[in-house]
Amino acid sequence: SKDCRVSNRDKNLPDCECAKLGLRIVLAEGEESDEYQTYVVNGVMFDMVFVKGGTFTMGATSEQGSKAPDDESPAHQVTLSDFMIASTEVTQKLWKAVMGSDPSLNKGTSYPMINISWDECQIFIKRLNLLTGLNFRLPTEAEWEYAARGGIKSKGNMFSGSNDIDKVAWYNDYSESKHAVAIKAPNELGLYDMSGNVREWCSDWYGDYDGDSQTNPKGPLKGNSRVCRGGSWKSKYEND
Repeated sequence: SKDCRVSNRDKNLPDCECAKLGLRIVLAEGEESDEYQTYVVNGVMFDMVFVKGGTFTMGATSEQGSKAPDDESPAHQVTLSDFMIASTEVTQKLWKAVMGSDPSLNKGTSYPMINISWDECQIFIKRLNLLTGLNFRLPTEAEWEYAARGGIKSKGNMFSGSNDIDKVAWYNDYSESKHAVAIKAPNELGLYDMSGNVREWCSDWYGDYDGDSQTNPKGPLKGNSRVCRGGSWKSKYEND
């Protein structure tokens, strides 16, 4: 599915609560010596993966082919600092441990959290930071794509971790339900479900790309919709 490619972009209004949309968190103060770090909140564990910073080409790169729409162009150079990113989407179990309730449909503790708006994600992150004393946040769009591509370990795949979508993504599913996280294969960094299962909110306002090289970009200063990335369980399969 073209929606599941690493460079694919989407957008939603900040108050949108969608069954196809969840979140993944990042942490800026990652320690390079710790490739994986496990955190515990109210008895619930979650793993963060260290991502070594570097420079990559963001957007409609050659392996994305004719499937890339106009909003993925122009491809441009982006340099990012080190960060840590969650190995999976935030689960319903983690959300409930932080927020005390689980408003998602199709409940399952290891399912990704859904039916939450960008605004609600900010409340979750604020409470998570109070509980941990750390500074979690949503990834920028550039951080998300860099991580999905595998960072400095990238093999240039169309999807996150493979050119075979079936190995890494839940998609084209008409069962009206999501899937537990971390069942399909991970990408080069050990990150799961970045090409399917649910789309993920990013911190940026949605806007057109600039062809200039950028360092740690955070997107437009204002806008109407927030970026969301990654395909979902409802992304359609396309042969072309």
